[in-house]
Formats: sequence, structure tokens, C-alpha cells
Amino acid sequence: MRLSAPALAARDPAALPRLALAALALLALWPGLRLTEFNPAVLLDPANAVPMGRFLAQFLPPALTPEFLLLVGRATLETLAIATVGTAAAFAIAFPLSLVTTASLSLSSIGPARDWRLYRLLRYPARLLLVLLRGIPELVWALLFVRAVGLGATAGVLALAITYGGMLGKVYAEIYESSATRPARALLEAGAGRLQAVFYGVLPQALPEMVSYTVYRWECAVRASVIMGFVGAGGLGQQLELSMRMLAGAEACTILVVFLLLVLLADALSALLRRWLA
Repeated sequence: MRLSAPALAARDPAALPRLALAALALLALWPGLRLTEFNPAVLLDPANAVPMGRFLAQFLPPALTPEFLLLVGRATLETLAIATVGTAAAFAIAFPLSLVTTASLSLSSIGPARDWRLYRLLRYPARLLLVLLRGIPELVWALLFVRAVGLGATAGVLALAITYGGMLGKVYAEIYESSATRPARALLEAGAGRLQAVFYGVLPQALPEMVSYTVYRWECAVRASVIMGFVGAGGLGQQLELSMRMLAGAEACTILVVFLLLVLLADALSALLRRWLA
């Protein structure tokens, strides 16, 4: 039995606003669908079935020669190194900037302070720097660094460090903002220094969320390092781009399977660390 609009509103007062919001969302989505010319029906077009079948047939069976597997193994280790070193460098950028940009950790917030106006003036350029770092995608940074330092993993590490440094810094600052500053004030009143108040009064509350988000960003860095390899930033992505360019579908299949296993491993490690920190 269909309900009329008044009856639906009487049963659930929020129903009509939700329906109106859904209608507005669909209305806003329609121009995007038109601009992108999104049409899933082309996948079912019989004229596309033959070339798609030929393309997929090139991927089987996967390449399993010892020489190629050794090459893929080295590329996998390079991908993990890019993601790990890039995330570590991003943390080195993000952590000090997050302390500067967080209002709840300002000197005037956690205790009486002189020159608080000077620290407030420093906070805005630091926030602008975080916006600049995370505002440009890592793929664009990788393109720039490939031109600057040449092909290889260095460009990928620098690209991840810059972009993820901005992302981590912003999220760290938001975590600090949601943390209570009362323990920090108690430490200040007991005679502790300001850095001690931050490290022992605020960070213990924020550390689990910070570690969880950092691990998630490392997981994203594994995926991003593969994508950046297409522009010459090393790792599995660069090897996949070479195989695709040479129309070696079997090699591409092997690399895609390794990449899938790598993502599953990163996801399992991330879940393990989150369970350990819970």
C-alpha cells in the first residue's frame, strides 16, 4: 500500500526533508553525468565484446618465468620502500606543523603566556602551508619531481612526503582540537614546561587516533606509489607501464596479481595494528 505524502510525513516527520534532499542530490548529479558522458551500456554492446575478449585473452596465462618474477619482486620491495619512507617523511613534516596550527595547543590556550599574538600570527602561515601541501595531488608532484630529479623512487618518495604531509598535518590538528586540554593545564600548574604539557597531557589521548590514521595513510601510499610509477616514479607501477607499452599482457597480469596481494597485505597489517591499539 502506497502512502501519500501527508501520511508519510505523519509517520516519519523527517521523511519529506530526506526525499527533498535526495531529489536535490540527483538533480545536482545529472549535469555531471551529462558532462562525463557516463554510459554503462557500452560494456554490454556486442560490438565491444570481441575487442574486449581479445584484450583479456592477452593476460592469460600470467608470466611466471623466474627472471620476470625476480624483476617483479624487486619492484614490489621498491614499492613498499617508497610507501614507507614517503609516509615517514610526511610524518616528519606533519607533526611539527600540526602542533603549530592547533589552536587548542597554543600558549594562550593551555596556560598564561606572553607573546601570544606572535604565536597566533605564526599559526596562519602554517595552516596555509598545509593547504598548499595537500592541495596538489601526489601524481602532479611526482611529475614535477621526475623532471627535477629524474626517473626512479626518489620522485615518488618526495611526492608522497609533500602531499601526505599536508594531509597528516591537517588530521593531526583536528585530533588535537578534539582532545581535552585540562591535563596539559594541570601539568603547567605543577611546574612542567610547555612541551612536556603537550607531550604528556595531550598526545597520550590523541596517539591512538594518530597512529590509526597514519597506518591508513601508509596503506593509501602503497596504492599511490603504484599509480605514480606510471609517470616514472619507480616501483610496480613503472614496471606495469613498461609491460603495457610492450603489449605484454601476461606480464601485466602477473603484476596486477602481485599488486592485489600487496594491497591485501597492507589491509591486513592495518587491521592488525588497529586491533592492537584498540
